[in-house]
Amino acid sequence: MSRKHPVISVTGSSGAGTSTVKHTFDQIFRREGIKAVSIEGDAFHRYNRAEMKAELERRTEAGEHSFSHFSFDANELEKLQEVFRTYGETGTGQTRNYVHDEAEAERLGTPPGHFTPWRPLEEGSDLLFYEGLHGAVINGTVDLPALSDLTIGVVPVINLEWIQKIHRDRAQRGYSTEAVTDVILRRMHAYVHCICPQFTETDINFQRVPVVDTSDPFIARWIPTADESLVVIRFKSPRGIDFPYLTQMINGSWMSRANSIVIPGNKLDLAMQLILTPLILRMIDTARKA
Repeated sequence: MSRKHPVISVTGSSGAGTSTVKHTFDQIFRREGIKAVSIEGDAFHRYNRAEMKAELERRTEAGEHSFSHFSFDANELEKLQEVFRTYGETGTGQTRNYVHDEAEAERLGTPPGHFTPWRPLEEGSDLLFYEGLHGAVINGTVDLPALSDLTIGVVPVINLEWIQKIHRDRAQRGYSTEAVTDVILRRMHAYVHCICPQFTETDINFQRVPVVDTSDPFIARWIPTADESLVVIRFKSPRGIDFPYLTQMINGSWMSRANSIVIPGNKLDLAMQLILTPLILRMIDTARKA
């Protein structure tokens, strides 16, 4: 953690909705005049698209069927940790982009499936913002929560997460349902051992729970809407959280445990604004004083 150069980390699985959460953070940064530099988890994958395909084939032939982008050794987590540490100490660091499609290729000048060159982060920023798969990893060599000032988990119930991933990958990447299902199955071991343990380390978790039938996510025709969902917000430490104020301001909300509040799904943006804005402003005030 760094008083002078704070780091915010948002972590969640593929299809969890971290991009939506990032949009709310962007709104807060813009409204409060905060200059944030962003890094993406995809930028720290170890392999480009062709290399990953070859590595998957090699490991499958060797009898390993659980290797995926969720796996620790498919990512440059030591480099990610170094960025967190360097930024916290100096307000600088390096990042790059992974190019997913033609639209990004045109914007970034790099073919799809490849990484852009490493480049320095923009100077003069107020904080570093990470969004990706591994923002709260603790293993034998990496401890990212120790270097983050605020760690957020985005973790919908598993069937909803799969529905969101299937629909996204079919619509944006042209995959079939069968292809996405194969990816989900391959990732399951790493999901259990690499992704899930992170959510015990996060400061706040946002978990969307649909209130419609999602029994078979592989045939779902629609993603449950915000109006068809509840969101459980869990605080690792409830100390200092004004729950009476939140339940008063968020119509239809209630406390389910001493450290948790449940809100209607369509109130998520409002809840995030109410909860996160004072935390971020406190961070920035401490940094500027330091």
